[in-house]
Amino acid sequence: MSAKTIRVGLIGSGFMGRSHALAFRMAPAVFDLPAGIELAMLADVDEPTAAAAAKTLCFERSTGDWRQLVNDPNIDLVAITTPNKWHKPMALAAIDAGKAVYCEKPLAPNASDAKAMADAAQAKGALTFVGFNYLKNPLVCLARDLVQSGEIGEVWSFRGWHAEDYMRDAAEPWSWRLDPAGGAGVVADLGSHIIAMAHFLVGPIETLSADIHTVIKERPVAAGSIATKPVEVDDMARALLRFANGASGMIEASWVASGRKLNLAFELTGSLGTIIIDMERMNEIRLYRAGADGREDGFKTILANADHADYAPFCPAPGHQLGFNDIKAIEVKHIIDAMMGGPSFQPDFAQAYAVQKVVDGMLTSAREQRWVHL
Repeated sequence: MSAKTIRVGLIGSGFMGRSHALAFRMAPAVFDLPAGIELAMLADVDEPTAAAAAKTLCFERSTGDWRQLVNDPNIDLVAITTPNKWHKPMALAAIDAGKAVYCEKPLAPNASDAKAMADAAQAKGALTFVGFNYLKNPLVCLARDLVQSGEIGEVWSFRGWHAEDYMRDAAEPWSWRLDPAGGAGVVADLGSHIIAMAHFLVGPIETLSADIHTVIKERPVAAGSIATKPVEVDDMARALLRFANGASGMIEASWVASGRKLNLAFELTGSLGTIIIDMERMNEIRLYRAGADGREDGFKTILANADHADYAPFCPAPGHQLGFNDIKAIEVKHIIDAMMGGPSFQPDFAQAYAVQKVVDGMLTSAREQRWVHL
């Protein structure tokens, strides 16, 4: 990289690509970063698409060939926001070219591919970052601090779920999300988020018993088409969990949950208290501490404020709300810090591989109707 400037190459300009681009532009404006960020090149499915996106998202150059981006000597960080089945070849090529890699979740279609990616990064000493951006919510970080400081005592249980409704309509056409070549359905797409949250707050999952279900069996091949294509991946997934530290719990994922838009939530119960967060109200944490006077017994609501990590640079006033793209900018801030010798970034490819092992374990458990040991 050039002196104190990290040159970014972005592959993909869809929803997540735009979010990455916004975060790369926002982070230097909000935070005092140890290096600048240069939006050097954008790659997409063809040159016209890439050129239009590069102009909109303020990238200097564009290409219709992601390999050109990966091998460009003037790129330091490759950000991958493509459908899942492309993550492995793109990441391996970037690692081989000596780049740092920022990949969206889930890391790969299956644990075998994720392991190959993690092993390649380790062998090359490559810096890797995976986009589980909800872990960067200042209040999720507060929740972890409360757990690690013993504020809620011994952790007994974790109940987590991620429910949305963007696939609820049976007329929604078949798309890359339903392509089995890209891995599982909602258990990977949304389930990976709540698994990562469980790992972050509680620790490794040791055993599980899962059930998965496809409720919409076929979808139109294209918008408005009467021709349909069978759906081979799951719409809903649930699992009972046992953690390595002795805690137990459950997780649930659904992309057909009518009315839910970002119901990524958890309830973490310990011997001395309970923590509740729901990303539909991502600037609030509910905390219960046992032992209060009975007249005042109950949960208290804490609003995000300047005393919470990474909140103050956005706004000094409490309760003034951070959003999805703000949290993505925090993620980029942590990436730049790590690339410039600061604290290591979590989760990296190795930690995302651990998440994918849980996804694969859930698929195995549901298929074979048994508890699976990880």
